[in-house]
Amino acid sequence: MKVLKSLLAGFAGAAALNILHESFRRLDPDAPRIDLLGKQALSKSMNRLNLKAPVGNNLYLATLAGDIISNSLYYSAIGAGDSKNIYLKGAIAGVTAGLGAINIPDQVGLDDTPVTKTDKTKILTVAWYVIGGLVTAAVFNRLKKA
Repeated sequence: MKVLKSLLAGFAGAAALNILHESFRRLDPDAPRIDLLGKQALSKSMNRLNLKAPVGNNLYLATLAGDIISNSLYYSAIGAGDSKNIYLKGAIAGVTAGLGAINIPDQVGLDDTPVTKTDKTKILTVAWYVIGGLVTAAVFNRLKKA
C-alpha cells in the first residue's frame, strides 16, 4: 500500500511541476522551457536508435507523457523509507532535480538554453522542481494518514 501511495504522491508532484511549466511558458519569455529540452532529448534519442521521432503535436505529447512518467517515478522515491522529515526530503529531491535540469543537458549534448537562458530561468527551474517535491511530500503525508 505504501508503494501505491508513493506513486500517487509522485504523480501529484509531477502534475504540479508540469502545470507550472505549461502555464508559465505561455506567459513569461524567461520561463523555463522544459518542453523544448524534452523534445530535443526524445528526438535525438530516437534518431540515434534509427527510429523515426514523432513530429509536431505528437512529439509534444510524447515528451509530456515521458516527463510526467519519469518525474512521477522520481518524486515517488520521496515516500520511500521512513516518512520522518518528508518535507525536507521533498525539498532536497526538488533542488537536486532542478540543478540536474540545469546542469545535465549540456553534458549530454543538448542545448541547455531552454533552462539556462537567464538567471531568472535558472531560478524558476529549480523553484518549480522544489514545488513538485513539496507537493509530493504533502500528498504523501496526507495519504499516509488516510
